[in-house]
Amino acid sequence: MIGYYAHHQGAGHVTRMQAVAAALDEPVWGLSSAPRPSGWSSGWTELARDDDTAGDPLDGDADVTAQGALHWAPRGHAGLARRAQQVVSWAARHRPRLLVVDVSVEVALLARLAGVPTVVVALPGRREDRAHRLAYDTAEALLAPWPAGTHERSWPPEWVAKTRCVGGISRFDARLRPAAAAPSGARPTIPRTGSPALVGPSGTASGGGTPGPTVLLLWGAGGRGTTSAQVAAARAATPGWTWLERSPGAHASTGLWDELLRADVVVTHAGQNAVAEVAAARRPAVVVAQPRPHDEQVATAECVEELGLAVGRTSWPHPHEWPELLERALTTGGAGWSRWSGGDGAARAATLLSQVGLSARVPA
Repeated sequence: MIGYYAHHQGAGHVTRMQAVAAALDEPVWGLSSAPRPSGWSSGWTELARDDDTAGDPLDGDADVTAQGALHWAPRGHAGLARRAQQVVSWAARHRPRLLVVDVSVEVALLARLAGVPTVVVALPGRREDRAHRLAYDTAEALLAPWPAGTHERSWPPEWVAKTRCVGGISRFDARLRPAAAAPSGARPTIPRTGSPALVGPSGTASGGGTPGPTVLLLWGAGGRGTTSAQVAAARAATPGWTWLERSPGAHASTGLWDELLRADVVVTHAGQNAVAEVAAARRPAVVVAQPRPHDEQVATAECVEELGLAVGRTSWPHPHEWPELLERALTTGGAGWSRWSGGDGAARAATLLSQVGLSARVPA
């Protein structure tokens, strides 16, 4: 049996866990501070929260990083102690042959100290701090959900040697894709006058005139730094475009996959899950980083720009930039996303996990 720890922040870690588990031929036991996801039929341990400052407040000298050696280990927090007990008890009772950690330095170290080999899901950005080195150095393998030769290029050679880059992993990888949006050819007509159409969660347009080409604006569950006023200014600067904004918890008129396919351009945050879903749909895109630790989303936005897969920006653009950015996304098209996502990321991850054992090495 394989264990899979998924961090509760945002929705991407749990979503990726479900995609990888579905591709495995052996039982997967989930561990997370998030509740058991809908449709999950295997074992599940809901871990105590170690960040609940309301029910279990941190003391004034919590030293959450253990003097810089860890990322989150507050002194005197009862939830942290209960969480550690749950992980070790689970390891002793079920004796898993492997734990996938997506992501937590502390869970990775705790499992390894309990004798459980780990595969750590790597993240983009600056990861050479002391805590990340502990988790990456002690892992049997690093699972990188991006194409080879991108984020791992600046890593220490010992990390690269045990890294398997599997490409983007999306819940939509099994869907039939439309023909990729070509960099040239037929493009939507963009009116140059009139008011921008504003589209709410119901999918109904308001504002002047017949809706023109569409922008699908995607936000993640992990929070955002862009304000509603900034979004409104972008809309006002792009007359003739219809903007549909999809936020976590907002019920749109159709499923996300259908909305992706209908959008002329997707404007998305640079979270791994969102980028993988846009890549699976092969849509022209503007990828805009939101603030995250270790510059995770900044690294992804820079990467897709460098590879020419989409327009990448490290912060929310000024209003006057949006017309040119949407035009450039249309010109770039969506065909290049095949370099990011081959549709088999979860299957390749499952192959790696099936082959990594207590004394195994990363397969060639």
